[in-house]
Amino acid sequence: MATIADFQIEHLAKTKELITPYNQEQLNPASYDVTLGPKILIEEREGWREVDISIPGFHIGPGAFVLAATAEIVKIPAFLECTFQLKSSRGREGYEHALAGYIDPGFEGQVTLELTNLNKYHFLPLQAGMRIGQLRFMKMDQPPARPYSVTGRYQGDAGPVPSKG
Repeated sequence: MATIADFQIEHLAKTKELITPYNQEQLNPASYDVTLGPKILIEEREGWREVDISIPGFHIGPGAFVLAATAEIVKIPAFLECTFQLKSSRGREGYEHALAGYIDPGFEGQVTLELTNLNKYHFLPLQAGMRIGQLRFMKMDQPPARPYSVTGRYQGDAGPVPSKG
């Protein structure tokens, strides 16, 4: 496996809808920055509550856990796999992303993010459109016999999606 470079990401975004919407300003040498979508799910005793973060002012409390989603929709071709990684700046601020950052070949949809505030005393803002992480794409030696488009339960999901078990 080899990580694909900026010009390859850009080509696939423009010809195969790898990332929609695509913004060249979010392109890095070997990754693509993604932003938060407008809705999050907040964990509560009785389940999840949806919150609109397109309105400024929402902050995640110390130790709190939320589900968010990228504003961008990805279409991972069968010959690529992808990983989500939190931007290092966000990690230094106290944001944490759970270890569910792998995106299978053939997946299409928004990427659900599992975010926690690791700070002990400080709240962290969550705002639609803020850069939260980056996607790194790796070329597979061979495409899978059964891509995620055939096997996946989260195919085509929009917005943050809780576990389907």
